[in-house]
Amino acid sequence: MKPLLMLLLLPLSLFAHLNIVVSYPYIGAITKAIGKDHVDTIVLAQGNWDPHFIVPRPSLISKLRSADALIMNGGQLEIGWLPPLIKRANNPKTIPSAPTFLDLSRHISFLQKPKSLDRAQGDVHPDGNPHFHLNPNNILILAQTIATFLSSIDSEHQAIYATNLKQFEQDWRAHLTQWQKNMASKKGMKVIQFHDNLAYFNQAYGLENIGTLEPLPGIPPSSRHTMEIIERIKRQKPYCIFHDVYHSTKTAQYISDKTGIPVILMPHDIGALESIDSLVALFDYLTTVQAK
Repeated sequence: MKPLLMLLLLPLSLFAHLNIVVSYPYIGAITKAIGKDHVDTIVLAQGNWDPHFIVPRPSLISKLRSADALIMNGGQLEIGWLPPLIKRANNPKTIPSAPTFLDLSRHISFLQKPKSLDRAQGDVHPDGNPHFHLNPNNILILAQTIATFLSSIDSEHQAIYATNLKQFEQDWRAHLTQWQKNMASKKGMKVIQFHDNLAYFNQAYGLENIGTLEPLPGIPPSSRHTMEIIERIKRQKPYCIFHDVYHSTKTAQYISDKTGIPVILMPHDIGALESIDSLVALFDYLTTVQAK
């Protein structure tokens, strides 16, 4: 029998890939590590974009239309952009009630859950701080959640997903040990942030955030608040300003010039900086840039 004919006679399931659409690059990396050859991951947002504000381009709608499943961060991080895309794509596999839809935030314990909701408090997330993936210990929980999800929609390859998860966990725990060593000398140190997207990272390594350059979440720095932060820095002496890659560093640099503390860019996802090309590279950077 000719090789081409033999290929045509093989079961289609041997060649089938699940098209898994995910909201952010870090989710895509975990999903690919668990699914490997049995999934194609399609990432909607780029790592150097502000994760709160994604432009709902037509190209993103077409990606959702061809999805076999959708995995999102949740915690209302995507609230401003993903629901309109889901509605316009009109794909039953990507609606929140579908068995092919996964909200990762449902499997995480939140920090900073507000006691009350008031727009006067700024752009507050009702569920709590949604940047939970920046505690590397939470990556293990997310990997387990994604493995269970893939097995639920593709039971034929359940054993493969379980094997891939086991390998991922083994490798990740080795990295966790190294990252803990990298950050050991920083435990107890104080930091300032632009936006409090590193709450989970700070919790993981014992850093204390004493203020943000935003007077309220989502509100740009004001002159009055900037002067208050400068005075706070002089009193409490934090060792740096953590800054994201998608807001201007102009105010942070002004404060740095006035106080002498450095501004450190802290990428939040794969692709946030050119050198961050994997999930391991993200935490390698985050846990070593502090030591410089």
